[in-house]
Amino acid sequence: MASNSQTRVSLKAAADAAARERLRQALPATVGHLQQHQADQIDDNDIDAYVRLNWLEWHGGGLRLTITGRNVCAQMAPSAA
Repeated sequence: MASNSQTRVSLKAAADAAARERLRQALPATVGHLQQHQADQIDDNDIDAYVRLNWLEWHGGGLRLTITGRNVCAQMAPSAA
């Protein structure tokens, strides 16, 4: 029984990691939508996930990138080497 439980936990962790990576890859495009005032182009479930990850936050009725979100974007930018 323990292995079934461990397998379920491992599968959930893998699914969570895949979802997080998908969101990380999509974050620059999401930021672009926000900058162009096109938040309606962002899936509601993705918005909820970004807020849970603390990459976006609600501010005055709108969404904005958090410091954590900025750091994630900066990590994805090509280095200036």
